[in-house]
Amino acid sequence: MSLPLDNQGDLFGLILQIVWLGLFVFMMFYSQRIQMWNMLREVQNSLITFKIMKDEGRKISISAMKEIGKPEDDPTSRIDAFLEYVTIPPVDLDPAGIVWKLEHVIDMQDKRFKDEVKAMAPNAEENQIFNLEMMLGASLVLNLIFKVVRHFYLLGKKTMNLYVVMQVQMALPLLLRQAEAYVSALRAIPMGHPIGDGIGALVAANMMYGHKIEEIAQDTVMTKISIEERTAYVLKAKGPGANVGKPGEAIKKIIEKTKGKISTVIMIDAQQRLEGEESGYVAGGVGAAIGGPGVEKYKIEEIVLKHKIPVNSVLIKVGIEDVISTMKKEIAESAESAIDQVKRLIVERTKPGDSIIIAGIGNTLGIGQ
Repeated sequence: MSLPLDNQGDLFGLILQIVWLGLFVFMMFYSQRIQMWNMLREVQNSLITFKIMKDEGRKISISAMKEIGKPEDDPTSRIDAFLEYVTIPPVDLDPAGIVWKLEHVIDMQDKRFKDEVKAMAPNAEENQIFNLEMMLGASLVLNLIFKVVRHFYLLGKKTMNLYVVMQVQMALPLLLRQAEAYVSALRAIPMGHPIGDGIGALVAANMMYGHKIEEIAQDTVMTKISIEERTAYVLKAKGPGANVGKPGEAIKKIIEKTKGKISTVIMIDAQQRLEGEESGYVAGGVGAAIGGPGVEKYKIEEIVLKHKIPVNSVLIKVGIEDVISTMKKEIAESAESAIDQVKRLIVERTKPGDSIIIAGIGNTLGIGQ
């Protein structure tokens, strides 16, 4: 005997309500766990990508070391040890004097890296040593990114803590872009291609072309030229190896040599653009335009403050993926616009007969002296 239609409808509605109630109770207790599984799966897939990038970086570094350095022994084991290298920053509980402590640690790191490269690549030339050092540094960063993501993945999986996994899951898009940039750098370095971060050095190199060069500070070169009836001291890192030099030390020496008679310091550097901004756009500003740990910037700010020298900046916009990858056409072409802006600053901010400093900041890979 079949139920009346009204009773059948009531029974179907009751079953539907029971199902929805069951789903509600299930989601109330297990929704976070389901979200956790989805996040873990996303991080796991990205972890595989990071491992491929890390292995590719290691492979490129080993291949370049063998091809350029021509070592007698296989450098693989030493490169693997190098990829686990760490630099311990100085204590900052008492900030007095920390800049000089940090500079000492950075100098020790730089010397240690060069010594390691020389041991692994005994037949490499000076510029090649700089390039190999940068290559190993990029591989080291890829290895570090992989290990950090793996750490949070395994820790989150072990504890099933949503917030542990959420930290790395939210950062994955930015970490992937950064890792892709380092992989691009590893492909550019062996061929000696200029990178986006070198646009400041490229501008300075164009202004220095054809003039006598002298080394004024460690891995930093300078020339003295005349621009718009002013005496200009133009400096950049020594090329064409992968090098950033010590522009802060160079600017300090020039100001001390001229007894503070500098009308202005103009610094040219790459600036990370925001999404929506155009790569290669030239902007202006004031202040010391230089990145890094801050040691060279501190030196510049201290000496210009002492002599009350204004600091103007010319900034070329580059994307995060462009900083350490092969320089794009639109960034390279911005050099002429940057030079025009430098000349405009000289005319507007100084008088004929004045002395100025023009500093091209950035990695000088592939950019000659």
